[in-house]
Parts: sequence; structure tokens; C-alpha cells
Amino acid sequence: MTADRAEGGAATRGSLPQRVIPWLVTLGCFAFLYFFRIGPAAARRELSVPAYLTEILSTVEWGTWLPMMVAYSAFFFLVDSLVVWRVVSWFNARIPYADILPIRASAYIISILNEQVGKGVMALYLNRRNGVPGWQVGSSMFLIMFCEVYYLLSWATLGVLLRWSRVPDLHAIPWITLAALAFFALWVAYFRGRIAPASRLRDREILHSFRRASWWQYWTVIALRSPALLAAIWVYWLALGCFGIEANWRDLFAYLPVIFASAALPLPMRAGPIVLWELIYPGDPGRVTTFALLQHNFFIFFNAAIGLFFLRRANRELFGSRGAT
Repeated sequence: MTADRAEGGAATRGSLPQRVIPWLVTLGCFAFLYFFRIGPAAARRELSVPAYLTEILSTVEWGTWLPMMVAYSAFFFLVDSLVVWRVVSWFNARIPYADILPIRASAYIISILNEQVGKGVMALYLNRRNGVPGWQVGSSMFLIMFCEVYYLLSWATLGVLLRWSRVPDLHAIPWITLAALAFFALWVAYFRGRIAPASRLRDREILHSFRRASWWQYWTVIALRSPALLAAIWVYWLALGCFGIEANWRDLFAYLPVIFASAALPLPMRAGPIVLWELIYPGDPGRVTTFALLQHNFFIFFNAAIGLFFLRRANRELFGSRGAT
């Protein structure tokens, strides 16, 4: 028992930096924005920071922004659920699309803190409800995350090539994509047994979906998710206008995938995207920071609200089925 207690204490100490560091980085990001961007901008207007931000909020076109964000969040939920349904049906179990909606929505509640933990909740649900081995479902969630990298790289590369002279700070992205495509070819060849056929690594359960996946299925997942990004480009461009920020919607083809990639960082309050928006549009730091803070956090909290709508059914199917057995 003493050894178990010591092991538990070590695990707690080991997890403490993982909990604290993201908050420290987030505080650092907001301190940078406050002291080096928003504070000086407010001082130039001879206003306090609260008065400066209140003035900005009073000019936002809330009547346009709010319904647009509600509709976009709902559309994203349907597309996101479609991707999960397609991958799970391919590699784990055939499940009706309607049955994926409750658990995908409920996982958004957990995703407020950590998106990847939210995917773990879906794995637990499918394990208990459909008897799919947990590691195999985890493999499908891993494959979805793998495809998200290529989804963002693909659209960012297209955006950079279309707006080459406008985005010199992103010129490295096409080269990164070329390297990623070379890695993808090796990755698929390995899991098809054409490289290192004697390797046993590919036989692990966590790589179950990769063993079964053909190259076209990866790109199908990317294609299924792409309407969400196309909608986001339009929505974010209009939302920038609602906050009084001038932007060219074509530039968002290059910038938005990079911003969405930064949202994957485990930082509270979406600190990564907020800082990136301010660096991309540095002319009005208070307005841009306010936009980014509200835009990204409304999205995750409204998605969580969708999760609350489905939570009762998800709990009944998850814990009720277990109680019945």
C-alpha cells in the first residue's frame, strides 16, 4: 500500500506541470497583449483599458454576428459528426449517423478544456455501447487527428499559392506540405506492408485503423471536412467586418488554417489563435483581440451548449446500457 501511495504521489507530481504550464503560457500571452498592445493603444486614445474595450464592444454589429455564429457552429457540428461517423463506420462498427450526434455533441463539453480528451470520451462511448475495443476506437480518433493535419496543410498551401505576394511570412508552408506528402507516402506504404514487412509495430491495436486504411480514405476524410473550412472563411470574413476590422477574404485561405492549427495547442481560452490574430492584423490591437477572444470562445462554448442538448440521451445510452448488463 505504501508503494501504491508513493506511486500515486509521483503521478500527481508528474501531472502538476502539465496542468500548470498551459495556464502560465496563457497568462503570458494575455500579459503580452495587455501591456504591449492593448494598454498602449488605450493610452494613445487617453482612455483606460476597460473604457477602451467598452467603446469597441459598443460598435460591434451584434445582430449580425450572433445568429451567424450560431448557424456556423451548428453547421460545423454536423460536418464534424459526419467525419467521425464515416471513419468509425469504416474501421470499427456500422453506426447510423444519427447515433453519432449525441456522443459527438456531448464530447464538446469536455473539449472546452482539451479537444483530445473529448475524442477519448467518444472512444469510451463506442466501447461501452457497441462493444468496440477501446484501443481500436482510439485508433480511429488518432486517424482523424492525423487527417486534420493534412487538411489544414492542404488548405493553407492553396491559400499561400493563391496569395503568394500577400503572405510572405507563410512561404515555408508549401515546402512543409511537400515534406508531409513524402512522409504520407511512406506512412501508407508502411501500413500496407510494403516497407519493413517484418515490423510488428503496425500490429498494435492503437494502429488498427491505419492498417485497414487505403490512401484514398485519408483524402476522403479531408474532403468531408473541407466544407467546414470553406464556411469558416466566409463566416470569419463577415465576423471581422462586424467588429470593424478590414480584411480581404482571400487572405483568410492562407491565414485561417494556420490559426486553426494554433487552436490545437492545449492553452485555455484559445490564447494561441488570439495572439496570432493580433500579429496578423496589428493596426487595431484592442479591436482585433476582442474579436479573436469572442470569436473562438463563443464557438467552443456554443458547441458545448449543443452538447448539453444531447447530454441526457448520451448518458442514457452510455450508462444505461452498462447498468442493463
